[in-house]
Amino acid sequence: MAWPKLANNRLWRATLTPLASIIGSGFLVLGPILDDRFGAYGLLAMIALCGMAAMFGSAIRFNIAAYDQDGWIAGSPVERLEHVSSWVLAFAYIISVAYYLNLFGAFGVSLADVDQDFSAKLLTTAMFAFILVIGWTRGFSALERLEQISVGLKLAVIGGLLVGLAVYFGAKASAGALVLNAPQVTGWNAVAMLFGLIVTVQGFETSRYLGDTYSAKTRIASMRLAQIISTVIYLVYIGLVTFVFAREDLHFSETAVVDMMGMVAPILTVLLVVAALSAQFSAAVADTSGSGGLFEELTHGRVSSRVGYLLLIVIGIALTWTADVFEIIAYASRAFAAYYAIQAGIAAHFAHRNKPFGPLCLSYAALMVLGLAITLYGTPVEGGGE
Repeated sequence: MAWPKLANNRLWRATLTPLASIIGSGFLVLGPILDDRFGAYGLLAMIALCGMAAMFGSAIRFNIAAYDQDGWIAGSPVERLEHVSSWVLAFAYIISVAYYLNLFGAFGVSLADVDQDFSAKLLTTAMFAFILVIGWTRGFSALERLEQISVGLKLAVIGGLLVGLAVYFGAKASAGALVLNAPQVTGWNAVAMLFGLIVTVQGFETSRYLGDTYSAKTRIASMRLAQIISTVIYLVYIGLVTFVFAREDLHFSETAVVDMMGMVAPILTVLLVVAALSAQFSAAVADTSGSGGLFEELTHGRVSSRVGYLLLIVIGIALTWTADVFEIIAYASRAFAAYYAIQAGIAAHFAHRNKPFGPLCLSYAALMVLGLAITLYGTPVEGGGE
C-alpha cells in the first residue's frame, strides 16, 4: 500500500480482493491445526490444500474464459447448473459469515481474563446484530473503506509475522532445537480432515464476480496471481511453524496462533489480534452483502437483500450457539466444495464441447468427483475446545 504505482496498478487492485479473502482467516487457524494434527507432515498437508485450491481455481478460470467467449445459452443445462451453483454459493456465504464472526468473537476475547467460550459467543452474537442493523438501515457502502484498510493492515501484519517466525526458526535451528511432532491423524482420517479445511484456502472464486469492474482477462490473471501469492505465503508460514513449536507447548484452540506468536515476540500478539478483528469483520460484511445480493438476484426481487441479511443472521446465530468454530469451518468447507464441484462440472462440459472426452474434460470431471467427495466426507478438527 506504500507504493503508489503498485496500489494504482489495475491487476494488483483486482488481485487484492481474492488474495485478502484467501489468506484472511486461514492464516489464523491453519498453523495451529496443521502443526497439532499433522505434526511433521503439516507442510505436506498445506501443499495438498493449496493443490486442491489451484485445481478448483483452474476450473473457474476456464469457465470465465468460456463464458466471455460464448456466454450462457438461456435455458441450457449449463445455464441451469450455473443457477444452482449461485444458490449453493449464497448459502455457503451464510456459513462463511458465521465462520468469520466466530473467529472475531474468539480473538476478541483471547487476551481477556474471562470465560472464553461463552464470552466469545456473546461477542459474536452482538456482531451479528450490529451487521444486521447496518445492513437493514444504511447498507454496507459506509463500511467499504474499512475493507480497503483491513487488507493493507492484514498483509502488513502477515509480513511482520513471517519475519518474526523466520528469525525464531533461525535461532531454533542454530541451537539444534527444531522439533518433529508425530502426526495425530493418518490415513483416511487425515484426508477427511483436509477435506474439512478447504475453506481456509477459499476465496479465489471472488475474482469471477468482478465482471462489472474488470475484463475476463484481468479477472483470470488476478485469480491466478492471488493463488500464487497466497500459496507462497502459506507454504513459508507452515514450513516455519511446523518445526519450531512442540505440541506440549501449546493449548490447542481456534486462537492458539496467539500463543504461538507470543512465544516468538509478545508485541506480535497484539498486532495479530487487531489484524484478526479487522479482517474477520470486513470479510463478514463483504460476504453478508454478497449473500443478500445473491438472494435478491436469484429470486428476482421476491426476497429482498435485507430479508437475505436477516436469514443469514438467524442461521449464523444458531450455528454460533450449537457448533464450535472447527465444526463451522467443516460446514463451510463442504458448502464451498459443493459450489466448486458444480463449477468443475460446468468446466468439464465446456472442455467436452471443445474436445469430446479429451484430457481436459476428464480432468475436470475427476475434479467434480473430488468436490463431491469433499462435500460428503469433510470432517471437522476435533478437540478445539479442550
